[in-house]
Amino acid sequence: MKNPALLVAFVALSFIFVWPADVSAQAGDGAVGVKDGGVFVKGWTGQIDAKEKTAGSTLNSAKFIKEGKGFHVTTGPAVTYWNPDNKAKGDYTVSATFLEPKYMSINDHPHPYGIMIGGNDLGTEKQSYLYCAAYGNGTFIFRGFGPEPFQLGGRRPIADPSVNKAAGVGQPVTQHIAVTVKGDTISCSINNKQVASFARSEVVAPGKLKSTDGTYGIRFAHNTDATVTDLRVVKAK
Repeated sequence: MKNPALLVAFVALSFIFVWPADVSAQAGDGAVGVKDGGVFVKGWTGQIDAKEKTAGSTLNSAKFIKEGKGFHVTTGPAVTYWNPDNKAKGDYTVSATFLEPKYMSINDHPHPYGIMIGGNDLGTEKQSYLYCAAYGNGTFIFRGFGPEPFQLGGRRPIADPSVNKAAGVGQPVTQHIAVTVKGDTISCSINNKQVASFARSEVVAPGKLKSTDGTYGIRFAHNTDATVTDLRVVKAK
């Protein structure tokens, strides 16, 4: 190209049209599929998030297996698992203990996991459920689908001293998470301390939960590896 002005214009256009795409690719936080994935626990099933499906993931891009008396989950796409026989109604507490044996072992920033309740029409385009999930950096979220995503308490994770922090990358961190429905209140407790509470009218509403009565299970963000033990439902105290 003999004309210097045309050369400069060509280089400038190259940056305009090519550089943003490269940055987007590098900054992405997409799910990394798990080898030999699937649901391998009898009676259980799951559903990945709609945006994960759009990106090409499937339920088999994550892995859910039995491990000892509990479960081992490795994701993959963000996913919710449940057994259709696991129902809760009225006043109740659903709880479990989550162990991330090697904090951030398959991601470069914290990702959460936790308890799901109020599941209705699960696995369909009309599904609704609520979940409370903890991060290994001392924060948590209280969110749901109805069927579009909704947040309780804001869009950003909330810091609370009761949420355990890993000592560092690759170190273990444990969270005991419980979601309670009692009267007109829905709350989340982490490591035996209530971290969030909302009136039923804020949770059971158009675009949110159909009901707090429904299926319960577990919820995992993408690219996360942890075990789940002592998943149970009891009458709320």
